[in-house]
Amino acid sequence: MSHEGIRFVSKEEQERHEREEQHAAALTKRALTPSKVRVLKTEGAGMEIDWEDGHKSHWNFAWLRNACPCATCVEERQTQGREPGQPKPKPTQLLQMYEAPARPASAHAVGRYAIQFNWQDGHSSGIYSWDFLRRNCQCAECRATRSPSE
Repeated sequence: MSHEGIRFVSKEEQERHEREEQHAAALTKRALTPSKVRVLKTEGAGMEIDWEDGHKSHWNFAWLRNACPCATCVEERQTQGREPGQPKPKPTQLLQMYEAPARPASAHAVGRYAIQFNWQDGHSSGIYSWDFLRRNCQCAECRATRSPSE
């Protein structure tokens, strides 16, 4: 008997997954369709989306870079136990090195379902689907429906 594909999860992870499924069921096609997308690159302020259902979302560039949905970044976050958008732990050093704030060099649409950033640090493999972005909306109302720990 093969156990390939079987994964054991903690009770907390199972509860989080169930909350995400409940939240997912509540989103309609209009909730997942942007009516206006603004990448505020010049201002360095992040990205804003107005959704067809009237909701408005905003993400700063640091959150977007730390939430990169590419396979490499997702695996790294899972290994470190970080949520999307949660920054990497800083190494302890006597003198902290300057780290430039996350900023995209460019951004472009991927079909009608996503946006992709070419980050100034050279990373560009993450495709941010509208579904991913809406499910990770950073407004207080959406954060409250996901989990009190987020």
